Amino acid sequence: MKKIIFSVVIIIAAIIGCKTNSSSSDSKSLKLNFESKSGSNVTGTATFVEKNGKVTFTAKISGLKPGIHAIHIHEKSDCSAADGSSAGGHWNPTFKKHGKWGEGEHHKGDIGNFTADEKGNGTITLTTDEWSIGGEDPTKNILGKGLIVHQGADDFVTQPTGNAGGRVACTAIIK
Repeated sequence: MKKIIFSVVIIIAAIIGCKTNSSSSDSKSLKLNFESKSGSNVTGTATFVEKNGKVTFTAKISGLKPGIHAIHIHEKSDCSAADGSSAGGHWNPTFKKHGKWGEGEHHKGDIGNFTADEKGNGTITLTTDEWSIGGEDPTKNILGKGLIVHQGADDFVTQPTGNAGGRVACTAIIK
């Protein structure tokens, strides 16, 4: 009888262990480091975590001038140009007008604005089901794109960029 109970306990533990492992494998994540561009001293990190069909993005940035700054996903994972221009334009796989996330039309790369405090530090977080990390839908897959921090604020109107100014930091969204 003790052998049967012991065997049942081991089987149940194995099943629970498999369930725990399988749910954690459903989560994907990337942690990226920004490179300074355009003569700036801007640095920081960006994380993307995909879980249950949604991606949560968080950027923590320092070395900025105090005030409002834009951040966008751009077409290419190329940060080689001194001014970040090698990352191309905003990522816009659905061919929409530039705009504000969640309000009418917007590029999939139009993340938005965040505020840098008096010490030049800023954070932004966004959760969406419009992105994936390596998914099969090219209109959602963020891999192979670039992430750009801009010198100024996005006005959400000017086409196709939002008139956010120079590119002060860049990172490639790659594994």
